[in-house]
Amino acid sequence: MKATQLREMKPEDRIAELEKLEKELFNLRTRSQTEKLENTHLLRNIKRDIARCKTIIRQSQLKA
Repeated sequence: MKATQLREMKPEDRIAELEKLEKELFNLRTRSQTEKLENTHLLRNIKRDIARCKTIIRQSQLKA
């Protein structure tokens, strides 16, 4: 998800998106431990999306 898309979201939607990404990361991590992942780049991409989401949430908190 792009940063501009996150900035346009409501604060509640940002938090929901963050929770969704964290669940997805958890599922990918458990799958990577139990079986071989085909797309290992997804782990890195989701981690970056989580960091991006947390950064924008924090920026909006400091701005308010």
